[in-house]
Amino acid sequence: MPYISLNPATNKVVKTYTSWDSHQLAAALEKTHSAQQAWAQTTFAERAECMNRAAALLHERVAEFAGLIALEMGKPLREARAEVEKCALVCDYYAVHAEHFLQTEAIQTDAGKSYVSYDPIGVVLGVMPWNFPFFQVIRFSAPALMAGNGCVMKHASNVPQCALALEQLFRDAQFPPHLFTTLMIEADDVAEAIASHHVHAVTLTGSETAGRKVAAIAGQHLKKCVLELGGSDAFMVLKDADLEYAATQAVKSRFLNCGQSCIAAKRMILVADIADAFVALLVEKTAKLEVGDPTSDATRIGPMARLDLRDELHRQVTDSIAQGAQAVLGCQLMPDADMGAYYPPSVLDRVTAKTRAYHEELFGPVAAVIRASNEEEAIRIANDTRFGLGSSVWSRDTEHAEKVAQQLHAGCSFINGMVKSDPRLPFGGIKASGFGRELSYHGIREFVNVKAVWIR
Repeated sequence: MPYISLNPATNKVVKTYTSWDSHQLAAALEKTHSAQQAWAQTTFAERAECMNRAAALLHERVAEFAGLIALEMGKPLREARAEVEKCALVCDYYAVHAEHFLQTEAIQTDAGKSYVSYDPIGVVLGVMPWNFPFFQVIRFSAPALMAGNGCVMKHASNVPQCALALEQLFRDAQFPPHLFTTLMIEADDVAEAIASHHVHAVTLTGSETAGRKVAAIAGQHLKKCVLELGGSDAFMVLKDADLEYAATQAVKSRFLNCGQSCIAAKRMILVADIADAFVALLVEKTAKLEVGDPTSDATRIGPMARLDLRDELHRQVTDSIAQGAQAVLGCQLMPDADMGAYYPPSVLDRVTAKTRAYHEELFGPVAAVIRASNEEEAIRIANDTRFGLGSSVWSRDTEHAEKVAQQLHAGCSFINGMVKSDPRLPFGGIKASGFGRELSYHGIREFVNVKAVWIR
């Protein structure tokens, strides 16, 4: 089966690549393993030199990389450039902090000397998604490489040019040959890669279904695993919130990347006192979003990444309307729907537990509005989901909002700010949103051997 680079704005094939066979996969894994053995003996200063060069190249090639992102998955150029710049930020962050995060920790025991060291674990396999085709990769690889590990990556099949560009980036940054390798394999071949004795851990960012499969295979082979899966983040607006500001941030949080983000504000949970006023502002601001060619700087909403994803989103919307939800903006296929994977920015009001939009993740440009009679019910609704990635609370009383946030079952809670990842903070979820953490010192310590040393 070939890898197909298809422009979602035109639904036209740009380029195709031939998938690897088992022999090619085995050879690539062996080469990365060999490269990692030598890399593990380098100093943090030597690793940081390479990582700093990677950051510099990301800045230098931002237009080139952003163009690839726009071409292969439809992200508007302004957002694609921001994604590439954020990759450079992560590279710089770990170049500076990795040595401190992994420094040997002296422990007082009955020994003459005892300590904990954080040693490289080996080769880490990253199974990566298409929605942030550069950032998701850098998010796992920068800390893993700085820890002394090697990296192999199975990227999403619809972004092969991005995948190969990332491999070239690390090569041009003068990391050792084969230390970072893009595996041009099919999804069915991931199990073979995990099983290889040259692979020591696996991290996946993707769907809940894919996460369950990878976790099962990793468990079968006793390989360390980190999963960042889907989310249906609550955006909870309390009665004393600054509605103008909250609605502005709601639109940004919901429709960034055409709504194709795990930490997008997917469920707008509104207390009854302000529900009508907030929905009016939400609809007004959403209607102003410019839909169009992702290569135009005027575009705020590009196409979704694939036609099948657009069509599945529309089925979720139409089913929810049939189940009692109200379409107050968009919620219909655009004219010439077969020409590109476009879907209009939409608002679905009166979503209840009887609708698909209440229970399922809407991975596209649709805001689901759920009305709560009071704050207590809003908290219950926020937690009434199998997901647990992000959450946000909006209120002028930040002390009270913090108490509300502490009751939310999620990997993070933001107060009066849209949920976003930051290299200084751990990132990950609970429940069906996965387990383990990326970023911060928590992330870099996921793929090391936490080794106790005791000396008489």
